[in-house]
Amino acid sequence: MDNLKNKVALITGGNSGIGYATAQLLKDQGAEVIITGRRKDAIEKAALNLGVKAITADQSNISDIEKLAEKVKTDFGSVDILFVNAGISGLGTIEQTTEELYDNIMNVNLKGAFFTLSKFIPILKDGASVVFLSSNTASMPGPGSSVYSASKTALNSFMRSAALELAPRKIRVNSVSPGPTQTEVMNKVGLDEATVKAIMDVVVEKVPLKQMGRAEDVARMVSYLSSEAAVFMTGADVIMDGGMVLA
Repeated sequence: MDNLKNKVALITGGNSGIGYATAQLLKDQGAEVIITGRRKDAIEKAALNLGVKAITADQSNISDIEKLAEKVKTDFGSVDILFVNAGISGLGTIEQTTEELYDNIMNVNLKGAFFTLSKFIPILKDGASVVFLSSNTASMPGPGSSVYSASKTALNSFMRSAALELAPRKIRVNSVSPGPTQTEVMNKVGLDEATVKAIMDVVVEKVPLKQMGRAEDVARMVSYLSSEAAVFMTGADVIMDGGMVLA
């Protein structure tokens, strides 16, 4: 498939998980892909494996975002697909949440995402597609996830405003809200295989479809939203959580 041939796609947080899977799929569909991340070694290794371009940039740093937009403009001219994927999670009750945790989550998930779009608007092509990675917790917050849920709820709110502001240029702005998604995050926190399986089993029980999502599932949705097939979709939040928000 080459339905994205000659398109330039930028993916923030592209060195692992959903970002990595999306970079692979968009490249396979013909797009010229650029991935970003704050860890130089990790992002360059991922880009080498994928056969895409890499630019080191921290989404929580406005100066980095400005430099990223300038470099992309210089090297590529304009962007057809912007997938604002970089994000962090964090758990803690409202009583336990520190100012540092609050700022870290909001700076990446909300402020960083907001200014990534802001700084890229001048180099988005008319008719471009913007997709934000949100979360089903924006629709079903729970105890211990107040800041993370709030960051994604606010993200969806400004996504809809952006869809209206950019509609005159036929730029479509949407978000994808996954539920539990099987990535390497659990392995990175140092848990053994049995503990990871036990956690997954508990999570799966809360999903009506009784399965975890996959990074590739989200990648396909980002690809769809970025294609001509979704030319009439804007301001939509696509929930992909196996029915959790219904349960």
